Amino acid sequence: MKSAVYPGSFDPITYGHLDVVRRAADVFDRVILAVLVNPRKTPLLGIEERLETIRRSVAETWPELAGRVEVEAFDGLTVEFCRAAGAGFIVRGLRAISDFETELQMAHTNRKLAPDVDTVFFMTSLEHSYLSSSLVKEIASFGGDVGRMVPPAAAARLPGAKRGL
Repeated sequence: MKSAVYPGSFDPITYGHLDVVRRAADVFDRVILAVLVNPRKTPLLGIEERLETIRRSVAETWPELAGRVEVEAFDGLTVEFCRAAGAGFIVRGLRAISDFETELQMAHTNRKLAPDVDTVFFMTSLEHSYLSSSLVKEIASFGGDVGRMVPPAAAARLPGAKRGL
């Protein structure tokens, strides 16, 4: 069974993230959305809120993936989480060339730390390539409509956000 870890803060999860999840699930038997617990950052949503929101979002958006997509929290090195989870791959989404430079450096570093874990890149679909969690949070903070950017479970957790379509 080929397993992959898709790490991130997912604060909040967006349709861009879910697009990558769907395509990763077409390639791997098991995909773990690994939600990073970073004590140096103050996320908008706490870890339990993020885990629940992501589980609900995946179930509502891709119900056919039940049992193949898992959601777990982790801290520390991604490659160590991969080893503990029995995953040989890290999934990363790319929106633009600017993402690639950072992701390439991270992929090479991870490969040095764990030669048995490889990184696979998925280009985000064009319709979602502008999305970022930071942008969504900013729009929501000004009372903007994020209904086309995040699944309903995520929109419901964003203070001030409108959820129209």
